[in-house]
Amino acid sequence: MPQAGHGPIIVLAGRPNVGKSTLFNRMTGRRRSIVAPVAGTTRDVLSAPAVWQNRTFTLTDTGGLFGMSTDPLQALVVARGLQALEGADLIVFVVDARDGLVPADHEIVRRIRATGRPAVLAINKTDDKRARAGAVEFYRLGIEPVFEVAAEHGDGVAELLDEIVRHLPVTRDRETVEEETAVAVVGRPNVGKSSLVNRLLREERVMVSEMPGTTRDTVDVVLQWHKRRFRILDTAGMRRPGRVAGAGQVETVSVVLARRAMRRADVAVLVVDATEGAGDREGAIAGEAEEAGCGVVIAVNKWDLVKGPGQGVAREFDDKLRFQLKFLEYAPILHLSALTGERTGKLLETVDRVAAARRKRVPTSEVNRFLERVTTAHPPSSGTRRNVRILYGAQTGVAPPSFVLFTNVAVDFHFSYRRFLTNQLRETFGFEGTPIRLTVRKRPRK
Repeated sequence: MPQAGHGPIIVLAGRPNVGKSTLFNRMTGRRRSIVAPVAGTTRDVLSAPAVWQNRTFTLTDTGGLFGMSTDPLQALVVARGLQALEGADLIVFVVDARDGLVPADHEIVRRIRATGRPAVLAINKTDDKRARAGAVEFYRLGIEPVFEVAAEHGDGVAELLDEIVRHLPVTRDRETVEEETAVAVVGRPNVGKSSLVNRLLREERVMVSEMPGTTRDTVDVVLQWHKRRFRILDTAGMRRPGRVAGAGQVETVSVVLARRAMRRADVAVLVVDATEGAGDREGAIAGEAEEAGCGVVIAVNKWDLVKGPGQGVAREFDDKLRFQLKFLEYAPILHLSALTGERTGKLLETVDRVAAARRKRVPTSEVNRFLERVTTAHPPSSGTRRNVRILYGAQTGVAPPSFVLFTNVAVDFHFSYRRFLTNQLRETFGFEGTPIRLTVRKRPRK
């Protein structure tokens, strides 16, 4: 199973709702796992880098193993969790002091011992006085050392982290962090996002089911491809706000995390179902991606189900798609199939190009030669009596590419002229698949 790519693997394991995700968020210092008072909230195996005492390791959160859960996908959750245990360098077995020792805890201990991996015991929720009094019974499990913690408040977590660091191998060389491209896979529920991620990874890393809403957390995993490093972020399906509002806390938070993933991403892959096409929801996601400033690639999945695919069919489909996704006129479109693997290799090639374009910087001299050529042929106009001239410009930032243009009068260009300049910049300098930011200012007086 691919890992998060930051040193040794520390896996949190335990029954549903014992506080693994709360502990995961506390130890990584960020909200990556959804926390809710619902047994079985976490489904996929989630990984994130954690740092303690200047030592880096990968912390992995698993779904609840055994115990009570009403999740219809619980069997898949257990299988994923047990697979994660096999790849651990250290297992942190989390139990619930309020519930006390239950038969499922014994079953998990048996599975942990079968892996042969070292393990420590974390008795969670010991901030409850009555629970703390009964914590002694967990020592009967025979896993040592034992730590009494309260993940919600942070009590005892530092001591647990100290023990984790003691298990890490000693490294003399400084750790080097490879440059990586963050890729958020976004779209409506059930368009094949997780299937596409599994196809790219060439293994069943992310849980797949026909039931909409299978993915809840944003699952990220590192993929090495042609000496490139991608961090793939598989997100929950983004439904219409009205439908999410009635879907409960877990799905509402899932959508928030999906939006946050786009803000983290260098490139967003918007997955569209070829059999259904794009609609208002895809249009809204497109707008959010453009606002986030990430590059975008449109992946039309399930293309193998389109009858009689050919140049004419593809052209007609793409024309309609462009009309529906007006925000993304600059995004390349790929027709592929996560099921058969058709053209999925092209997706990584395209993502790599778009990520490079998003980071591209153009020298000021080239920007001004471009402006002189373009504005001579197509000068800007204003509602005032004076002619508007672009005196000079410069690129002020990357990711996304940002430019400032200085004019002789205080004015803002019409939307159509902004669009013209943006398209010319993209065509001239190769800003494929990335939004471009333009700021217009009057030249300051000397």
